[in-house]
Amino acid sequence: MVQFETIKAEEVKFGNNNFIEVARKKAITEEGENTFISLSRGFVTPTGEKRYRKSFTVPINDEVIDFLSKKLKEV
Repeated sequence: MVQFETIKAEEVKFGNNNFIEVARKKAITEEGENTFISLSRGFVTPTGEKRYRKSFTVPINDEVIDFLSKKLKEV
């Protein structure tokens, strides 16, 4: 079984009750731990609860993170 722990998260709201979250998370299993970056899109319900629709993970690797940040600015 995998347990997920959020180490740090930042979000930006956009549109009508939507948000994008960038978070550093840790997956913990019996075999060990793996830290990664999670990019998630979601919305806030009328009762104030966060609901996640889509998520994308990125390994914590300087080359990959630099590539993504550079290309996102260029697009």
